[in-house]
Amino acid sequence: MKTLINKTLIMLSAFLVTGLAACAQKEGQKATPAKTTKKMEWNKLTKEEEDVIVRKGTEYPGTGKYDKFNEKGIYICKRCNAPLYKSDSKFDAHCGWPAFDDEIKGSVKRIPDADGQRVEIVCANCEAHLGHVFIGEGFTNKNTRHCVNSISMIFVPEKKDK
Repeated sequence: MKTLINKTLIMLSAFLVTGLAACAQKEGQKATPAKTTKKMEWNKLTKEEEDVIVRKGTEYPGTGKYDKFNEKGIYICKRCNAPLYKSDSKFDAHCGWPAFDDEIKGSVKRIPDADGQRVEIVCANCEAHLGHVFIGEGFTNKNTRHCVNSISMIFVPEKKDK
């Protein structure tokens, strides 16, 4: 029994010494994070915007300001301002949300939903929830529909020549 107690005390002492040594830092030496992720300053979001963009909610159909919107320009991410879609890829799918048949190259990431029924689309830069993508519906020649929440985007109008 005494041997078991001695072994336990030795192991506990070794654990404490190595634990303290691992946490110790030499004077003047700066701590280096193991792996840092590039975090940009993101735009402040309202509760309603967070419900969609962060918590992956959705707008009610027909309520988004860009559903029946047809100005020339680009749509950028509401969270990080990354360019997402050009207005010339927007079309009216009569679904209640803005629809695009193509994204700006590299701007949108596709993630299968957990239920396997749909494919979520997020901003490739900050992973803000945009909506879902559907393939094979035949609305356009590209046969793709990005169904996007208006609240996830900001429209930047095309500059007009003077």
